[in-house]
Amino acid sequence: MKHIDVKRIFDNYADYLDKEVTVCGWVRTARDSKNVAFVELNDGTCLKNLQIVVDKERFDDKIPVVFSVGAGVAAVGVLKKSPNNVCELHLTSYKILGECPADYPLQKKRHSLEFLRTMPHLRVRTNTMLNVQRVRSTLSYATHVYFQSNGYTYVHTPIITGSDCEGAGEVFNVTTKHWDDVAKSEEEYYQDDFFGKKAFLTVSGQLEGESAAMALGKIYTFGPTFRAENSNTSRHVAEFWQVEPEVAFAELPDIIEIVESFVKYIVGFVLQHCRAELEFFEKFYEPGLVAKLTNVVESDFVVLDYSDAVKQLQSSGENFVYKVEWGAELQSEHERYLTEKVYKKPVFVTNYPKDVKAFYMKQNPDGKTVAATDLLVPGIGEIVGCSERETDYDKLVNAMRAKGITVEGYKQYLDLRRYGSVPHSGFGMGLDRMVMYLTGMSNIRDVLLYPRAPKELK
Repeated sequence: MKHIDVKRIFDNYADYLDKEVTVCGWVRTARDSKNVAFVELNDGTCLKNLQIVVDKERFDDKIPVVFSVGAGVAAVGVLKKSPNNVCELHLTSYKILGECPADYPLQKKRHSLEFLRTMPHLRVRTNTMLNVQRVRSTLSYATHVYFQSNGYTYVHTPIITGSDCEGAGEVFNVTTKHWDDVAKSEEEYYQDDFFGKKAFLTVSGQLEGESAAMALGKIYTFGPTFRAENSNTSRHVAEFWQVEPEVAFAELPDIIEIVESFVKYIVGFVLQHCRAELEFFEKFYEPGLVAKLTNVVESDFVVLDYSDAVKQLQSSGENFVYKVEWGAELQSEHERYLTEKVYKKPVFVTNYPKDVKAFYMKQNPDGKTVAATDLLVPGIGEIVGCSERETDYDKLVNAMRAKGITVEGYKQYLDLRRYGSVPHSGFGMGLDRMVMYLTGMSNIRDVLLYPRAPKELK
C-alpha cells in the first residue's frame, strides 16, 4: 500500500506540513484521555516514533482498544508542527492491519536482554534490537564499499566443504544419511552419502579465498561461518559472519596497513551514518561510546611484538587470572590491559609463537614464531586475526603434520604452493564482534537476529 516512511517524514517534515499523508507502522504506546488519544507509531525506518493525535469526537469509543500496543496500523492524517515531537499526525482515518491481543509480551518500555533472548522473533521490535540491526546493516554496507572502492573482487566461497580450515576439528557434519552401525568403517559409512565422503559446514572461506587471490590478486569473502565449539561465553556462537580478504603480493606489514585502513573506514562510516543509534547505545549501554570510536578513527595503531607484549604484561604488577608466559595465547584480560591501560588505543600484536597459531601461517626465520598479528581494541580485545600465509611447500606440509592434520585432504591447497605461488596475506574479522564493539553490547547473542549456540535453536 502507498505510504511514506516515518524517517522520510522526520528528515523532510517541512515538505509535508499541513498536508495529508499516510503512514504505516506498529503501535509502541497508546495514551488515552477524555477527548484525545495519543498513539506512538514506529515503522522500523528510524529510532523516532511518530505521534498520532486522535480527536475522539471524530471516532467511536473503540479507538483506545484498536490501537493496542503491538498492533499494525495504517494511519491517514494531516501533519502538523509539534513543540515536543517536531511534528505529529492528526488522524483523519485509519485501518487496523493486524490486531494485537493483551498477552503481547512487549508491553513495557524496557525489558532485560536475557528476557528478550527467549523470544528472538519479537525482540527485534524493541529499540535496542532495531538499532543493533541498523548498525549491523550499515557496517555490512561499509564493508562492501571499502573493498569495492579499493579494487577487490567479491567472491562467494562454499559453505559446504571437505576440509577444516583451522585444523581444530570443531566442525558441523553435513549428511543426508540416517545413523546406522552396519558400516564397517567411517569411509564405508560415508561413501553412499550425498558427496561420497565426509562434508562439513565451513569454519572459514580462507582456503578457497587463497585460490581466488592467486588469480584475481585482491579478493574478499563475506558470509556465514560455523564452528561446533561447545562454548557458552558471551563472545562465542556456533554461526557467525566473517569478513575475509586475501591479498596477493602482500607481506605482513602490508596487510597490517590494510587492516588499519579498513577498520578506520568502517568505524568512521558508522559514526557518520548511525549517529542517532550510537547516541542511544551510549545513553543506555556504554557511556563514552562515541568518544571511544572516534579515538579509533583518529589514532595511529600500535604495532607491538608478542615477546615485548609478554614482557610488558609480566612486569605490569597486575594480578591476572591467567598466568602470562611466553608461548601461550594472550587472554582477553591481557589484551584489554594492553589496549586500555598501556596504550589506550588499538594495538597490533605480531609474531606469535607458531605452536599457538594455525598451520598455514608463514614461519619466521627464528623457527619459533609466525608472521601473524591480532588487532586488539579497547573494550573487547581481539577483533581481527591476520597473517602472511606460508608459501613454502615443505614447511607447510611439516606444519600440518606437526598439528596432526591429514595432508591428503589438502592436496588442492598444497598445489597453490607448487604452481606459481607468491607472497600473500589475509585477515578475518568477525562481523558480530565488530557490531558488539560499535554498539557496546556485551553479549554476542544480542547482535544476531537468531543466535545459534549450544542447546539454543529458536
